[in-house]
Amino acid sequence: MSSLISLTLYGWILVTLYLFVRYPPQRALVISFVASTLFLPQASIKLPAIGSYGKATAACFGCLLATVIFQPARLSSFKPGWLDIPMLIWCLCPIPSQLSNNLSPFSPTIGQILQWGLPYFLARIYLNNLAGIRELSMGIFYGGLVYIPLCLYESRMSPQLHRIVYGFTPRLDFGQAIRLGGYRPTVFMEHGLAVGMWMMAAALLGIWLWKTKVIKKVGNFPATQVVGILTVTFILCRSTGAYIYLAIGVVILLVGKQFRNGLLLLLLIAGISSYIYVSASGSLYTNPYVINFVNTSTDPQDRSQSLAFRIENEEILSHKARGQIMFGWGDSGGNHVTDEWGKTITVTDSLWIIAYGVNGVVGLISFTAIFLLPPFACVWLRYPASTWGNPKVAPVAGMAVVLTCYMLDSSLNAFPNPVFILGSGAISGLILNPPESIKVKKTPSLVSKPSPTSRRFAR
Repeated sequence: MSSLISLTLYGWILVTLYLFVRYPPQRALVISFVASTLFLPQASIKLPAIGSYGKATAACFGCLLATVIFQPARLSSFKPGWLDIPMLIWCLCPIPSQLSNNLSPFSPTIGQILQWGLPYFLARIYLNNLAGIRELSMGIFYGGLVYIPLCLYESRMSPQLHRIVYGFTPRLDFGQAIRLGGYRPTVFMEHGLAVGMWMMAAALLGIWLWKTKVIKKVGNFPATQVVGILTVTFILCRSTGAYIYLAIGVVILLVGKQFRNGLLLLLLIAGISSYIYVSASGSLYTNPYVINFVNTSTDPQDRSQSLAFRIENEEILSHKARGQIMFGWGDSGGNHVTDEWGKTITVTDSLWIIAYGVNGVVGLISFTAIFLLPPFACVWLRYPASTWGNPKVAPVAGMAVVLTCYMLDSSLNAFPNPVFILGSGAISGLILNPPESIKVKKTPSLVSKPSPTSRRFAR
């Protein structure tokens, strides 16, 4: 491993401390997580007791240390609530998973807490109000803007930036980058699909915040032009699944605002939950339509073949997971299927099947609830669609849809993103806190109306 990688990963803690000195706490937290996700190397350092120390861990440690030094009162301000239960279970479920397979629970549990629990906790104590979620939404949007020239470069020249800057390519399968007559950008993220999901979230939030007049200008440029360029760049990321997510998200938000009804978002949440249930139970793979789709999708050039491949693998992995249905196989590797020589013959493409195989149905339910329960509670309990057009509520509605789309993506792909975990913690904290006023203060006119007396003298 090059010294540059170690320098950037360890040095990010110092950068984060500077951010907390330079900016307000909410903004410093968002900048640290967004910038580390977008620009730090796709690498990790093995540390004793902690396990893998990578870009997400660097941001977590930096923000936690800054909290202890500059904002210690926030640690005692945390009050757990019912929306925190899924994350608590998800962080602790490696203990029974490991013990039921005669394995040590220490390292997997620490890793789960650092990767998932710590970003969630930091969002709960920093971003648990309307201003915090606005800050996070704007951070994702501006992160997408910063990625525009990098994505355009790699879309034309192929994914090379990670190799140029850090000296190695994170993924060796270059063929997956060739799509639709060009290249799928990877930049400094794990895969082009992860970039596609990020740019989708940035474009969706940009469109929505522009539509609700939260964003009117970006610097000296009209928001219309900036959002348009961002959307075009997203399209050039060549992630066909993310195209669908963007279309779904825009329809949900615009229909909800126009007809003051959040039914479409609730239906999407119900649809994702139902898909995961029937897939985990094995019912999906006995459906004659699914069987016919898998059998007829054999052309490697057809994008439907990729989906068929995932379904075939998930059928095998789901059957294997049901062998240890309650708490899963832990990190024993038993969730995979091997041939007679011990070589793994299955591919775990989605986060839900990983959660199911490693941590069982307990882990699967808690993982799904982390990203679907906060949006559901947001719409059902606090901010119905009739309030989505309010400039104070608009970032919350946009973030709720982004989280739901991310869970939809997690039913197909496996790219954990700490920024979306922040979104889950932020919305959970907002719902658990007392309701805030959403009245928008009207700016007084700079030109006052003349009084009757002044009009009389004017004559």
